[in-house]
Amino acid sequence: MFKRIVVPTDGSEITSKAVDTAIALAKVHGAKLYAVSVKEPFPYSAVSEMQPTPPQEFFDAQERIASTRVKAVLDAAKLAGVPCEGHTVEALHAWEAIIEHVERNEADLVVMASHGRRGVQALLLGSETQKLLTHCTIPVLVVR
Repeated sequence: MFKRIVVPTDGSEITSKAVDTAIALAKVHGAKLYAVSVKEPFPYSAVSEMQPTPPQEFFDAQERIASTRVKAVLDAAKLAGVPCEGHTVEALHAWEAIIEHVERNEADLVVMASHGRRGVQALLLGSETQKLLTHCTIPVLVVR
């Protein structure tokens, strides 16, 4: 049924549950996984004479963090015998980068974690999962 599954990772504990679910689904369906970690862009608006972190150091750190997150998914998939590709992408909004990744890889399912924020906290912080659910044209499995 599913042949290409995208699993976004932010390295959190709840995301590891989504990764485990995505791997299990991929194994059952004989699907390929596409792991993606979204890097934050450099906050150019904060640039001043006393910028604490030079842009290249920021970019390098973001790449190291995102690559480590993706490698964890690649390792787990390999251990389970599931084919997996890993990618890091830079974006202001993670949900937009995930949808672009879905389209680029012609995915037919997204398995994503939700931190389960409710009430005012959800309103103030927003929800990447909610935005993805609103804008994505393929099924999204939300893991809590």
